[in-house]
Amino acid sequence: MEVEQTALPGIGLRHDFTTRKGQRVGVVSHRTGRRDLVIYDKEDPDAVCQTVKLNDEEADALAELLGAPRIVARLNALHEQVEGLVSVQLPIPAGSPYAGRPMGEARVRTRTSASIVAVVRAGQVFASPGPDFPFSAGDVVVVVGSEESTAEVADILANG
Repeated sequence: MEVEQTALPGIGLRHDFTTRKGQRVGVVSHRTGRRDLVIYDKEDPDAVCQTVKLNDEEADALAELLGAPRIVARLNALHEQVEGLVSVQLPIPAGSPYAGRPMGEARVRTRTSASIVAVVRAGQVFASPGPDFPFSAGDVVVVVGSEESTAEVADILANG
């Protein structure tokens, strides 16, 4: 599927695509941070027939609803392609030495060669978190690597 990106001078950026049934859908990302979900008229692809304005929280919720299943599906497809690759979901227990600390302090990739690809917190998915992302007790960390390396990550997150 092709996603088109269009700069909107003074406004922000628009991404849109056409569904298999011919409906054009887009997201306008305003410079202010607001997001608009737009549905175009089937008869006139330049005319917007419906706009849903989303604040940050609403945009995050929609991304989570649409994105979380896609992340899992992509990881599952990757497992089928790469023998020996696994993904695991590891909790950050209340007693973890990394609860309340930035992810980078755990040095997971350096110590194990496994990668943290997402963190799920209170139902919200944070895909590809950076080293400054703070872990919280109760987070679920999605880790990709070998069985051995992901087991090492579980030990690091639980015991340090």
